Amino acid sequence: MTDLFTPVRLGAVALNNRVLMAPLTRIRADADHVPTALIAEHYAQRASAGLIIAEATMVMEGNSAFWREPGIYSDAQVAGWKKVTEAVHARDGKIFLQLWHGGRACHPLLNKGREPVAPSAVAITNDEVHTPEGKKAYTVPRELRDDEIPAIIDGFKTAAENAKRAGFDGVEVHGANGYLLDQFLRDGGNQRKGPYGGPIEHRARLLLEVLDAVVGVWGSDRVGVRLSPLNSFNSMKDSDPVGLVTWMAQRLNGYNLAYLHLMRGDVLGEQEGDVVTPAREHYQGNLILNMGYAGEEANATIRSGQAEAIAFGVPFIANPDLPARLKSGAELNEPDPATFYVQGPEGYNDYPTLEALVEA
Repeated sequence: MTDLFTPVRLGAVALNNRVLMAPLTRIRADADHVPTALIAEHYAQRASAGLIIAEATMVMEGNSAFWREPGIYSDAQVAGWKKVTEAVHARDGKIFLQLWHGGRACHPLLNKGREPVAPSAVAITNDEVHTPEGKKAYTVPRELRDDEIPAIIDGFKTAAENAKRAGFDGVEVHGANGYLLDQFLRDGGNQRKGPYGGPIEHRARLLLEVLDAVVGVWGSDRVGVRLSPLNSFNSMKDSDPVGLVTWMAQRLNGYNLAYLHLMRGDVLGEQEGDVVTPAREHYQGNLILNMGYAGEEANATIRSGQAEAIAFGVPFIANPDLPARLKSGAELNEPDPATFYVQGPEGYNDYPTLEALVEA
């Protein structure tokens, strides 16, 4: 019987199990956005995941939204990530890099005064951003001109090339959670006219052009894409999330991607609906589901054929050996939210494995 612990192939990549590590921003890079030894250790500890999808990573300089998130645009960053991929591969793990542009979630205080850009001049209003000067309100972004968009696509392409140099097994294009590509995709963030605004086929144009560029580097079978049609994080919404995911699922069928990674709900609980059913009905490739799954429900989801794999986020923070814990039914470590976004090893690399607990 197929379950979480059955091997699976996502495109060109063969996985030992279907317990995937979702991308988790933890701001442990250095001031130049270079991945550190802490990051290498963190991912190596979690190499028993069927696939690690590494955290949101800046494709272009000057687009920081989290202060110390990693980038993939400089040689030093590539070298830092190479140490990460080597550490994961040494433990027989597989790792993709999530390629990301923050758009209006960026802030001038994080980018030497640089103004954030977005599809439309509409600010995030349901949260504040962490900066070196404390929490601040998001600023109103500048609306991108159509003639500026090719440079962003080129930024994703170069990042994809750099990810290949760094030794990743593939890449995930971040089209979710209210960042730039999602800002274009959903009509709550995209109020522009012209080739990148209005109907869904125009709003999706940037995401699809980025996919074309990234697939040109990696081949479609080593590329995934993440969507979150319901998630209201970063002041996002869409007037027809079911219609959006249906259209995207049908359109993505032409790519033969490694997977479609779908967040099934809203982390803020403001928007409800079922986007999983239309995604499964219309998407013919590998579907990864994410958000709020525990072991029993995840197993049932795999057995029913509703998804090929489940991506776990918060459980992987506190449980580096999550697949073993889920398989044995062992109790999970509880994560400490106070250490999610600090810059040291505490709450990052110090959670015990089952093996360590037994030895103690």
